[in-house]
Amino acid sequence: MQIPADIAHAVVDPKAYSDGKRIDEAFKWLRREAPLAKVQPEGFDPFWVVTRHADILNIERQNDLFHNGDRSAVVTTIEADKKVRAMMGGSPHLVRSLVQMDNPDHFAYRRLTQAWFLPQNLRSLEARIREIAKGFIERMAAQGDRCDFARDVAFLYPLHVIMEVLGVPECDEPRMLKLTQELFGSADPDVNRSGQRVEDVDVGLANIQATVIDFMNYFNAMTEDRRRNPRNDLASVIANGAIEGQPLGHLEAMSYYIIAATAGHDTTSNTTAGAMWAMAENPDQFKKVKDNLALIPSMVEESIRWETPVKHFMRTATDDAEVAGQDIAKGDWMMLCYPSGNRDEAVFDDPYKFNVERSPNKHVSFGYGAHICLGQHLARMEMRVLWEELLPRLESIALDGEPKRTEANFVCGPKTVPIHFKMR
Repeated sequence: MQIPADIAHAVVDPKAYSDGKRIDEAFKWLRREAPLAKVQPEGFDPFWVVTRHADILNIERQNDLFHNGDRSAVVTTIEADKKVRAMMGGSPHLVRSLVQMDNPDHFAYRRLTQAWFLPQNLRSLEARIREIAKGFIERMAAQGDRCDFARDVAFLYPLHVIMEVLGVPECDEPRMLKLTQELFGSADPDVNRSGQRVEDVDVGLANIQATVIDFMNYFNAMTEDRRRNPRNDLASVIANGAIEGQPLGHLEAMSYYIIAATAGHDTTSNTTAGAMWAMAENPDQFKKVKDNLALIPSMVEESIRWETPVKHFMRTATDDAEVAGQDIAKGDWMMLCYPSGNRDEAVFDDPYKFNVERSPNKHVSFGYGAHICLGQHLARMEMRVLWEELLPRLESIALDGEPKRTEANFVCGPKTVPIHFKMR
């Protein structure tokens, strides 16, 4: 069927994700009228929009049939794709991290650091993470009864945790935060590199490329240091890592650092800020979890579903296939819409309600199958620990202004959550 132009445009429009309501309405319409729809917004190659929970899982579990790396792993314009390929010798990727890999490379590179993120390993970090959480809560308390929870706590706490794991000194954390926001918020004039709205493809790509180069220059120096003086940190694992007896390629090593230094905190930050926003707007849910701290793990899962910081990944069909009764041709591009899957009425009761007691909660925020988020257990631990320390002290919360979201169609969440609070 013909998809209305405004619906097709909303799926790729960074402003629609910032608005929240517009993208929710677009996804709701698609789930109801055309749950697996082919669209072609102006300036884009045609692609399938996958909006139902079951179809997202079906595609995610078939890693040989639906590849990450054959085309861009995030939705991009025809013009931008051509320019990236020209820059990168034919590759559609500016970086080559786990996100852009398929097997056998994906399995081999993932295995390199996987042990660091297993629950049994993370248990040894919990005491230190709790200490870090307490420090940020004390900073929050010192501000009196008002703060911007996103900027003052949610952005900084997961950043400090992953930078300590990675081995980046605290003095460089502001730089890492700025570069992360530039990378993921390249369409947002408040956080992108130029500080203004970017309409020109060349300017937008130049901004992103400059950010990637800054990351690479930083991590090049770190690699040299860790090869001379290895430590007990993730940077040393990457710097001295080998795949089939060969050191990591330069692009792959730099990309590994970049994904750890960005996705390693930004998604957790978005979810943490989103949880505070949701509880401020739903005082009954705040009271429930405050009165029964055993609900914190459930509240964390609901906040991950509610915020869904990664909005999509793209997959490319490696052969002709059928999904949900639709014929998919070899080479077709498919957009997995995680926020839509997490609001699927067929899976979640009252999906537009923030419910800290939601059970079961089979959200797709971390993906599924071979590409499931490597850092999911660390993210859950960080959020659980923060709320375990903060909620017993937090007597009341209310919004103190209008929260705002970053304009981005790939990874985004709140960029400001002003609150008024009472803390003991």
